Amino acid sequence: MTLWSAADAAAATGGRAQGDWNAEGVSIDTRSLRPGDLFVALQAARDGHDFVAQALEKGAAAALVSRIPEGVAPDAPLLIVADVLGALEALGRAARARTDARVIAVTGSVGKTSTKEMLRTVLAAQGSTHAAEASYNNHWGVPLTLARMPVETRFAVIEIGMNHPGEIAPLSRMARPHVALITTVAAAHLEAFDDIGGIAREKAAIFEGLEPGGAAIVNADLDTTPILRDAAEAKGAEVVTFGAKSDQYRLVSARLSDDRTIVQADLRNTPVTFKINSAGRHFAMNGLAVLAAVEALGADPGVAAPDLARWAPPAGRGTRETIQLDPGEESWTFDLIDDAFNANPTSMEAALEVLAASSPNNGVGRVARGRRIAILGDMLELGPNETELHRALAGSEHVAALSLVHCVGPRMRALFDALPEEKRGQWAETAEALAPRLPGMIDAGDVILVKGSKGSKVSLIVDALRKPGWGHRPHTRED
Repeated sequence: MTLWSAADAAAATGGRAQGDWNAEGVSIDTRSLRPGDLFVALQAARDGHDFVAQALEKGAAAALVSRIPEGVAPDAPLLIVADVLGALEALGRAARARTDARVIAVTGSVGKTSTKEMLRTVLAAQGSTHAAEASYNNHWGVPLTLARMPVETRFAVIEIGMNHPGEIAPLSRMARPHVALITTVAAAHLEAFDDIGGIAREKAAIFEGLEPGGAAIVNADLDTTPILRDAAEAKGAEVVTFGAKSDQYRLVSARLSDDRTIVQADLRNTPVTFKINSAGRHFAMNGLAVLAAVEALGADPGVAAPDLARWAPPAGRGTRETIQLDPGEESWTFDLIDDAFNANPTSMEAALEVLAASSPNNGVGRVARGRRIAILGDMLELGPNETELHRALAGSEHVAALSLVHCVGPRMRALFDALPEEKRGQWAETAEALAPRLPGMIDAGDVILVKGSKGSKVSLIVDALRKPGWGHRPHTRED
């Protein structure tokens, strides 16, 4: 099915089309390009023009370029524009303008991608749904997501992120959402802001792009909720709240087990129970926000509530799996909670709560009882108070339920030093330095949480734990 004809793409961008081509998709990466895609030669770590010839060889319908690259035939199927990123933005705006889709934009310090994927899951059962891939939420991810949106889309879910002030508003104006949702406001990217109030004001900029009569979905449980509410009301939005303090979409309880969360809620005075197949109070809150958004979009929250059970977190965002420690002993397994994609104080607290609620397996391995063990990497971009924010994790009420906390990175040294001696595991400067020690740290029956900012590279710990045969030397310390 044609997504962009040469004529339509040229009209949208003001560019010059060579050839009469039809594109079925839009791609910025030759590694994931599919035949029939329009390849967009963005300038990033590498100049996309260097890959145009390869894209055409792989079956790209055409390439969006600012010049004819070396090695590409002068009559090749191209869309030639003055600026490639500007043209991608123009494609995104044109795609948004030509559809009757109900659009929701999602942002927040924690939970953007999980909430976006929950929305994709539940809305897909109620109509054709288009949503961003992965975490495509920045200055090129948002226009790319919009440019990929089919005309017949009924629901579109656009994730919007930020690292610095001033990023969210222009992306929201491009998306023109009917509903804007802020999951939460927390100390993430704090180094770019004076305080958490500044983060809240930047998140609230998502309301700048709301369509007339639009709805703003706001977390009622935050110290910064008044900032969010005031910003929404200033744009004339209908404010809808969710959370334990909400009188609209109220969280009554969230009961955590090893692999699920049972949620009781009150949706505008109607009691509802729903299940999420992953543990975490934060997932319960995200699910509640999703139900509020579903109703604001004109879909049915009563249908959506049971469909939340069909969602599962993506890799690196709280997924849980059982790993065989010794292939010769079927019962010698441990559980791994992979949350290695991102971290800030709020998401760390949520992950520690999940670990504290988990159930180790007793009576297997060399240690008499299963343990709850955290392997925590540095939290990045926290600004001048980063040392204190790391140290403060030692005061979490959930640490009491853990057996050991291992720490990775120079910032996590502050937590390591603040931990009670009986909870203090090992510290390493890098994930690479800790990985060889794992066979002496893990035993059958344990539940292991690995969490840290992506830049801390604790995903290397996850990879090492998954590697077959690494665990033939079980932990021998009796505790």
